[in-house]
Amino acid sequence: MQNHPIPSVTDPLQYRAIGLVRGIYKPQDEDTFTRGALIDSKGNEIDSVVLGRVITLIKNHVPLEKTHLWVVYPRCRNNQNLHLQITGIWEPSTLKKDLLDSEGLNENSGLKGDSDSLLEGDDYFSIRGELIFTKPEEKNVVIKIRQKPRNQQKKALPFKLNLKGEVPINYLKHFISLNVRRIDYQLLIEDFQIIGPLSKQQINNKSKKILKNKN
Repeated sequence: MQNHPIPSVTDPLQYRAIGLVRGIYKPQDEDTFTRGALIDSKGNEIDSVVLGRVITLIKNHVPLEKTHLWVVYPRCRNNQNLHLQITGIWEPSTLKKDLLDSEGLNENSGLKGDSDSLLEGDDYFSIRGELIFTKPEEKNVVIKIRQKPRNQQKKALPFKLNLKGEVPINYLKHFISLNVRRIDYQLLIEDFQIIGPLSKQQINNKSKKILKNKN
């Protein structure tokens, strides 16, 4: 049973961008439930969308007027503004296993477990990808992340995440794993681990492997 909303890494070169944000989800309007904002304890409103597989669960079983710990995929709109894709909710104390099973959700939805408390705390993000830009003196870092396509008809394009922090320039074109914390509308690097340099062949092989696993 998955007892953590962020799964363990299964491949040293496993790309990902996933995190936890506590707040209230406010839909844009009654007719546009899937688009809205996550409002945190400071009143910050972060542009958000709800992904399809958890729409029914949220509509039928989650009181939106209350604060919840949401499992999210971060994106950067216009290369700057933080945007969140809601993929789950971490609240095992109220969302029991039989409810999750009845909704047809699997362990990757980040919805199973025995405890609501997490060691990493709120606003933690796990980012893994290729370092393509770093300017330590201005604390600017850009990570490229490759994702699995959601269906066979569409090719999933890589995306970039803008982070704040210091990573030495000699690690450009390296695969890097970062522990990140959201502060307001920015993602700040807490620490990082260099996995190793990436060659063009490794990148191409990884892309082919992603497509093969999907098919």
